[in-house]
Amino acid sequence: MKKLRILVLMHPDFLPPDSLKGYSDKEIHVWKTEYDVVSTLRASGHEVQALGVQHELKPIRDSIEEWKPDVVFNLLEQFHGETAYDQNVASYLELLRIPYTGCNPRGLMLARGKALSKKLLSYHRIPTPAFAVFPIGRKIRRPARLNFPLIVKSLTEDSSVGIAQASLVDNDEKLAERVAFIHDRVGTDAIVEQFIDGREIYVGVFGNDRLHVLPIWELRFGEGAQGRASIATERVKHDLDYQEKRGIAQGPAKDIAPELVNRIRQTVKRICRTLELDGYARIDFRLTADGIPYFLEANPNPEIAHVEEFASAAAHDGIDYALLLNKIVGLGIRRAHVE
Repeated sequence: MKKLRILVLMHPDFLPPDSLKGYSDKEIHVWKTEYDVVSTLRASGHEVQALGVQHELKPIRDSIEEWKPDVVFNLLEQFHGETAYDQNVASYLELLRIPYTGCNPRGLMLARGKALSKKLLSYHRIPTPAFAVFPIGRKIRRPARLNFPLIVKSLTEDSSVGIAQASLVDNDEKLAERVAFIHDRVGTDAIVEQFIDGREIYVGVFGNDRLHVLPIWELRFGEGAQGRASIATERVKHDLDYQEKRGIAQGPAKDIAPELVNRIRQTVKRICRTLELDGYARIDFRLTADGIPYFLEANPNPEIAHVEEFASAAAHDGIDYALLLNKIVGLGIRRAHVE
């Protein structure tokens, strides 16, 4: 790829330093994605400028007009503190007619709407857990179709925000308590799903029209997690000490029959096309003992730090980190029909 000017958008709190020297693992963990992307793109020969964006769109326009980047690498997961507003930033970039990486606004909207995405995929006969939405201010009443155990999540937040061992409930009293917790502490509506006992698997995919599905990846809960429900809680996802203590690890999914692997890969493509996802995404499933992959959620613009699931799966597929980032940049440019 030729040398490009790349403007990287990120939350202001995640603007990385030029070097990792002097920082602890916990400090690095906060902005590891931003550091990995910026430093790797620079090492690939590109001219890179990092821009912190949170409450105003004007800095984006000013940087584009003054610096004239070839493409924007979009690492924003929220705007004004709202995850649902990330689609508006992508829309703004389209209005400015600047190529950008990651998912298009329509795909972001469909995937971020967890209830809507499940309805769409269920219509297309993709296995999804039974669910119900509990809006803030409404009486908490469990529909008869939902049988325990159930898991309670935020309807709009991602990255396992608000998910803990207490999110898995087995009676109406605990259900009401956890829904109230999501309403009061997380500040969003709640979605309650049938808990699917099985393996937690993630499947990365990138592409616009032609989709490249990465190897199936699995979150392993380890022997230290015995006696606890195998769910991807907020601590499992983000607490380094907890991961080490409990033996939490991720790696290639093993002992999955080739025909099931192929079925999962085809299901991933169907999900991406139904939800109109492009750029790069990660699809999360629970795989039951009898080989049924239940769709949990689609993650457009997922975590792409060097050591996280998406990049690790790409490396396992023979795509090193620098090549992966350059492929993502190329997809953004080609979607905009700019050569």
